[in-house]
Amino acid sequence: MSTQTITATRKSARDQHQVAPKPARRGGVLALFAAWMLVLASTVDLDAAGQGTRTPASGSFNATPARQASTMKLQMTADGSVVATATLDNNDSARDFAALLPLNLTLKDYAATEKIADLPRALSLKGAPAAYTPLAGDLSFYAPWGNLAIFYKDGHLSSGLVRLGRIDSGLDAIRRTGAIAVRIELVRP
Repeated sequence: MSTQTITATRKSARDQHQVAPKPARRGGVLALFAAWMLVLASTVDLDAAGQGTRTPASGSFNATPARQASTMKLQMTADGSVVATATLDNNDSARDFAALLPLNLTLKDYAATEKIADLPRALSLKGAPAAYTPLAGDLSFYAPWGNLAIFYKDGHLSSGLVRLGRIDSGLDAIRRTGAIAVRIELVRP
């Protein structure tokens, strides 16, 4: 049998059994690349001037889009004076935190990066991302410990960390060394 006959016989047998070619890996790589680009795109917000600013990808989520976005402002007072103000995000965890207010808490240093305090109960995690990377000024809930975390330095990707909002003013007061006894309450318009 000649080489041409053997080749033709092999082709004919493959065609008869209709052996499917192996799937190309390129599709999977492209899908992974597209998903990664979506994650990166979600970390950029445009301000009024069209300039991009980095925010945590999971920083602001809205588990209940049917609800109207309402701005919730809060203030922290120490020794009778306002030391910081913040704006809460429009998500279930932030709304649940607002329902606990007013709160008297002692903020303690943790890892030279954040101030933490135990909350009276766990907050809702409905619609919350599995993890996020906090930035200095983020007000967060750490679900595994059930505590409030206010970051005065950028943190690292943390599983179970949920952003609640952002410090608007007074981050220097939060940075000061040692524990701070504060009262956190909503500011009514």
